[in-house]
Amino acid sequence: MARGNRIIVSANPKGHFQEVIVDGTPKPGTIMTVKPGTTPDGNGTPEYEAAGASAGLMAADGDRIPIAVLLSGADGEAACPPGRTATDAYVDGDRATVYFPIAGETLNVLFGNQAGTGDDLAAGTTKMIVDDGTGKLLPTASTPESEPFIALENYTDPAADKLVHALFTGY
Repeated sequence: MARGNRIIVSANPKGHFQEVIVDGTPKPGTIMTVKPGTTPDGNGTPEYEAAGASAGLMAADGDRIPIAVLLSGADGEAACPPGRTATDAYVDGDRATVYFPIAGETLNVLFGNQAGTGDDLAAGTTKMIVDDGTGKLLPTASTPESEPFIALENYTDPAADKLVHALFTGY
């Protein structure tokens, strides 16, 4: 079960916050990337989408990309729409904040359910990769380039996507 009602769990986070314009309808906890082929608006704000939603930066699940986690209104960042919870999806064109964590920080990240697969999580042992196309996290399969998170909770027989407590590895 996610820890608390925010995306950033670590006290006194030391990573980088970036204001963005959201493309699509991702939920907080989704891994986001700059939308290929776009330029920042007149204020210098870039457009971000769920990792791998457009061809470009990612070519496969687990590719090495910068990790930027979409925050919710509960995280208290000015660019996040107030009143929205960590389970409320964004709307195309919303202003938001993404957070680039540093190794060792803990966050609630969006775990993607894969129907019909053995996608259980085991606290402290399940490494997770970023899904190309959705920006959700999945248990590691095969030999990915990057395994940026380790599950900090058990989750057996997932039936839906959900926020899970995880440790950012920096890898």
